[in-house]
Amino acid sequence: MLTLQGPKREFPRGISRRDVLRIGALGLGGVTLANLLQLQHVSGADTAVSGPSQGKSVIWIWLRGGASHIDSFDMKPQAPAEVRGEFQPIATNVPGIEICEHLPLMAGMMDRLAIVRGIKSNDLGDHTPHYILTGFGDRGIRPSLGAVASYLHRRPAEVPPYVSSFDYSYGESTYTGTAHQPFIPQGAGLENLRQKRDLPIGRLENRRELLGQLDRLRRVADRSGAMDGMDTFTRRAIEMVASAKARDALDLKLESPTVRERYGKYCENFLLARRLVEAGVSVVTLKVGDWDTHEHNFRDMREQLPQLDRGFHALLSDLYDRGLEKNVAVVLWGEFGRAPRISRIAGRDHWPEAGAAVLAGGGFRVGQAIGETDPHAARSKGQPYTPSNILANLYAHLGIDAAATIPGLDGRPMHILDDRQPVREL
Repeated sequence: MLTLQGPKREFPRGISRRDVLRIGALGLGGVTLANLLQLQHVSGADTAVSGPSQGKSVIWIWLRGGASHIDSFDMKPQAPAEVRGEFQPIATNVPGIEICEHLPLMAGMMDRLAIVRGIKSNDLGDHTPHYILTGFGDRGIRPSLGAVASYLHRRPAEVPPYVSSFDYSYGESTYTGTAHQPFIPQGAGLENLRQKRDLPIGRLENRRELLGQLDRLRRVADRSGAMDGMDTFTRRAIEMVASAKARDALDLKLESPTVRERYGKYCENFLLARRLVEAGVSVVTLKVGDWDTHEHNFRDMREQLPQLDRGFHALLSDLYDRGLEKNVAVVLWGEFGRAPRISRIAGRDHWPEAGAAVLAGGGFRVGQAIGETDPHAARSKGQPYTPSNILANLYAHLGIDAAATIPGLDGRPMHILDDRQPVREL
């Protein structure tokens, strides 16, 4: 199912939470979804004015654990053996830019990519993507890119504004509110969605009427007045389910076996992301692989890099073939890089002083490598970019001013980014 994590609510006597959830089980959450829409209204998201970039989307891909930059996108073949590692660089289709030999498909489309090298991040010790999700180095007190986009952008109710393939449970929506946490697809829920595809209109109308009765009971019990207008939100929730747009976007079986094979099982969620942004989702966050290679760095990367290469090539090729390369921005990165010295059992330890990100689409200036690190890929030679700078580019793509503010928990305006300087070369 699509998981929605929200505040606990009390229901009138005789109506349990389970009853309400059963009655609303139309695949996208029923009553729960209506609650979500109501929360969006209370938070002010429904009154936000859409910017000029309405219809733009971001696919944000997390290489969980921190993939080694020196063994992928910032190789140093002239460095000593204990630094450079086992892999060899290969030429790309952009003269002067080389990347790892295990990324031949990406090398052949370098003219559609931009690499940012020497990114300075931080190491919180628990492999959480706070910095690259929020632009702030602290843990869980600022909202993520997706939560901010959900809060500030008004989008059609047919699809959720923010979808994530991983259950990120570190308070990522914070003061934007529970309504702006991501929808999280679950395998069993997709089967339930398919079972409800042919729900007769008569049954749908009966459920609409019953939901309305429940909402009236809840309003009586809610003296705060927060339930005012719930009928409108229930109608919108029903319309979202009845439209089938979100259900279809989540159903990978609607893709041909040939297309699914191009992406491969390892990067199947890249195909899901492409379908979601086509359907109108603003931000999709994905997690792929496990790149925490304190040991067996080269063995694990030798296995994972070709699969990542295959899936990323399929995603970018699809975006271009469908004319989406301007509307959809893609970023591929880990929470930091890996140490420029091989350690125990052919591994590399955490290294927040330098990392790399790959960006594509979004109207960015591609076909370039931005930034340069020292001969050991240990630190940037100049002023390093940070995750906040890259997020500034992504916000600009979404039509969101990086200087925008959102009321914090105490009501004071909180900037969505403190360091609002974008990566200029993009």
